[in-house]
Amino acid sequence: MEKYRTQIIMIFKTNAKKILTDRNTHNDLRSIKRTQTQKLKTNMTINADRLQSHFEQMSEIGKLGETGTCRPTMTPTEKQAFELASLWMQEAGMTTRIDNFGNLIGRLEGTKPKLPILMMGSHLDSQPYGGRFDGVAGVLCAIEAATALTEQGIKPERSIEVVSFADEEGWRFNKGLFGSRGILGRLEEGELDRTDKDGITRRQALIDFGCDPNKFSESEYAAGSIHCFLELHIEQGPVLDLANKPIGVVSGISGPLWLTVKLKGMAGHAGSVPMPIRQDALVGAAEIIVALRQIATQIPGAPTVGTVGTINVFPSSRNIIAEEATFTVDLRDIDLNRRNRYEAQLREQIEGICSKHNLTYSITEDWNSEPRYCANWLKQIVHKQCSNLNLNAPELMSGPFHDAMALSYAADYAMIFVRCKDGISHNPLEFASYEDLALGAEVLYGTVLEVLGE
Repeated sequence: MEKYRTQIIMIFKTNAKKILTDRNTHNDLRSIKRTQTQKLKTNMTINADRLQSHFEQMSEIGKLGETGTCRPTMTPTEKQAFELASLWMQEAGMTTRIDNFGNLIGRLEGTKPKLPILMMGSHLDSQPYGGRFDGVAGVLCAIEAATALTEQGIKPERSIEVVSFADEEGWRFNKGLFGSRGILGRLEEGELDRTDKDGITRRQALIDFGCDPNKFSESEYAAGSIHCFLELHIEQGPVLDLANKPIGVVSGISGPLWLTVKLKGMAGHAGSVPMPIRQDALVGAAEIIVALRQIATQIPGAPTVGTVGTINVFPSSRNIIAEEATFTVDLRDIDLNRRNRYEAQLREQIEGICSKHNLTYSITEDWNSEPRYCANWLKQIVHKQCSNLNLNAPELMSGPFHDAMALSYAADYAMIFVRCKDGISHNPLEFASYEDLALGAEVLYGTVLEVLGE
């Protein structure tokens, strides 16, 4: 992993000037808002200065250049982040542990500990070339909300758990939401045998992290033991930024369908095989990729998205016709019927294009989740808290999936979105202002209070 991290740092340096320029712009914007911010802080229960300090300290762990983060799951770097977050959890009065799935869990004990818990959190692992706020916002704002409860002398009947879930991002072992699926007994066969770029299996990574994969059952949550789940997250899209709204209320998470498509033709010399008789797998792949875009955009304004993010060609030589082309498909929509219809159209296109070019093909389904909608009663509470702060918070869907999607199979859930500049995420340019994050933490705190009191 260290070798891979070094490569990422080299890439980062080529963009350093742009990142620093963007950061200076952000600093200018913060300066303009300083007076308004001080007024807001005086009306908040959460401590905005402490929250900012926590973000700044956490951003030093796995830091890339000035604004980037590379914090792979189940590594010494993530363990260092866990140790820092655990310290803040303990200062809030929580007991802490790392379970056998690699989740960091802080528990604020209620006066009636047998009641189903209120759970909140997100993740501290990052993309290899990531930013400072993705996932981190949900963990640190949840810690701040719990800390505010303790400082206000509030002792809830219902216990609260703040969780940093293991391997939400999924890039190291090519399968995400590991910790949040794990605690619900929703892992799939073979997940522990997945390997990273260095050939390390997930099983070994867990053991090296101090976990015991043979004791997963001890870390699973019983059905009905989670009352509800709350997750704050940066939007990772441009809707709030374009609307000039600091906070949004999530309506639901669109359902992702992940496919791997493999086309097989016939290799041949690029200089001698006539064009009309070629069986070029890469040409077939190119036509399918264009077809996916046409399918996903056929209804103007619909939130459907279709992406081909990776493609591998064999034998990958400039003067050999491609015999094989393997590529991924990511198709998402909040409307399951529409997504199913588009999937059928895509499969029809694959069949027709392969027939045209005399190719054979196979399609493997890697992930399939239906859209998961937020609970209305929780959304109403979040909207109320936004109104209390004079925030006209719009309701919007989440295109990316989050740990909340996994938790939705066990309990009602709600999500709070915080605006991020230009909608940029999974990139060192990712930016959310500390003022917006403090507002999000205050909304989360108010939501927690009302949930505890309902």
